[in-house]
Amino acid sequence: MSRGGRINALLLLAVAALAVLPLALGLGEGEEEPFAGADAQAETAVTENDPDYEPWFTPLYEPPSGEIESALFALQAALGAGVLAYYFGLHRGRRQGATAVAADGGAGAGTGTGAVTGTGAVTDGGPGDATAPVPGAVGGPGPDPGPGAGGGDGPRP
Repeated sequence: MSRGGRINALLLLAVAALAVLPLALGLGEGEEEPFAGADAQAETAVTENDPDYEPWFTPLYEPPSGEIESALFALQAALGAGVLAYYFGLHRGRRQGATAVAADGGAGAGTGTGAVTGTGAVTDGGPGDATAPVPGAVGGPGPDPGPGAGGGDGPRP
């Protein structure tokens, strides 16, 4: 197994241990809600310390049941995971693209500004627009694409 594979296996084992150990060790036994969230525990602590406490504001939306609240929390977590996965995937793709261009020595890869003209020449799109014939390219303009298809002033023959 490679070094990266061992690290992934150890991380997976650590996550499983974090999920299973509290249940296996019986943490939270004897409590009404053994694994209540921090919000509920904070509310209980504040109420015990100051029974006349009035909250500063009320929630904008109060779900009608605990199941809906859990579903909204899960949806929020899924959306956040999707955004993070998109970002990391985009970042990795850009890094792999840059690595491929560097390994290629820049040959055959460009910034996307070059274009092949109808005469078989490659333009760099920069000032002066130097052109060079492409080996094996057929010279001469291609058929007229017709109106609305990138130019042309009439239907194709």
